[in-house]
Amino acid sequence: MTIHANISGADPTLADIADAVASEIAGRAAGHDEDGSFVEENYPLLKEAGLTVAGVPTDLGGGGADVAALCDMLRRVAHGCSSTALALAMHTHQVAFPAWRWHHQPEAREKVEPLLRRVAAEKLVLLTSGGGDWIGGSGSAVAVEGGYRITARKPFVSGAPAGDLLMTSAVVSEPEGDFVIHFPCPMGAAEVEILDTWRVLGMRGTGSHDVRIDGLFVPAEKVAVKRPAGQWHPIFYMLATVAFPLIYSVYLGIAERARDIAVEKAKVAKGEAAIQRAGRMDTALTAARLAQAHMVDAAMWNKPSPASVNAVMTGRRLVEENAIATVEAALELAGGGGFYRSAGLEQLFRDVQAARYHPLQKEAQTAFAGAMALGLPSEAIY
Repeated sequence: MTIHANISGADPTLADIADAVASEIAGRAAGHDEDGSFVEENYPLLKEAGLTVAGVPTDLGGGGADVAALCDMLRRVAHGCSSTALALAMHTHQVAFPAWRWHHQPEAREKVEPLLRRVAAEKLVLLTSGGGDWIGGSGSAVAVEGGYRITARKPFVSGAPAGDLLMTSAVVSEPEGDFVIHFPCPMGAAEVEILDTWRVLGMRGTGSHDVRIDGLFVPAEKVAVKRPAGQWHPIFYMLATVAFPLIYSVYLGIAERARDIAVEKAKVAKGEAAIQRAGRMDTALTAARLAQAHMVDAAMWNKPSPASVNAVMTGRRLVEENAIATVEAALELAGGGGFYRSAGLEQLFRDVQAARYHPLQKEAQTAFAGAMALGLPSEAIY
């Protein structure tokens, strides 16, 4: 497969390439949704097109795209296949985070550069257990000679069947309290098993299976961060600020695709009802676009902090609500024809529901925003 042969122009942009990839994978999306299979055959295409290394700095062999360009890339890929875009987003944010540190924290370069070079040279696919772990952490780390022994079960590991390294964590109990250690987990290790658990409403092709870790030894030098459990840490202010604009760009892309399908279906519709439905749909989509832009702007401040997290998570909540509202309005506008699976809207309606479940969910987001507004502590709100 040669995706570049399908792009006009001698010097295609990342946006051009993402559009070509979306066109290539669109025809397979319904089949993966139908049988719940992982979008595995799309990964060679993503690698060949350079999308898996787009966020790696150019000095290290990657595409050098910033967060705004990566968000645009993911939004466009979502026009072709929601599941591919979301699985790619989980890899992309695990690349964009160390890349951000490489660009903005010279003292961190020695730590993050080896991983970024490997992603570029070996086309590694990174996985995350972030949604299942988040700030509280999960799993057990027991201190042993030279490191830790890990036992854990990690849910929602999107892209698990194609992954090389799982960027994850575990909780170690010490006399001073509980701490969370962060480390890379090789997916090929004998102590690591993918459990076939992904039977879900939407995003059926992401392969977000549980991963079981049974007695994996992690050398002390492989522990990237050790932090107190149950509270925000500077590393999480960075990660959340960078990651969530990327993830929620996928949901914006889903809403845009639903809108386009509905408009095409409704071209013969006339009357006030169709006008009202189209107006509600485009108003909600505009709100989702503005909220996503707000998230991207906060990431591009390059000042991770409670303030940047508050801005990102407020935008995340608004993208969720308005992307869902856009797809609901698209179903109404399309009429009875949109109820058929062949129209594509039914799948997009199910896929967009996943926007509800990433951190910070609405109760935690509301509490975080309220604490920030009133100048109250937010360190334990997650």
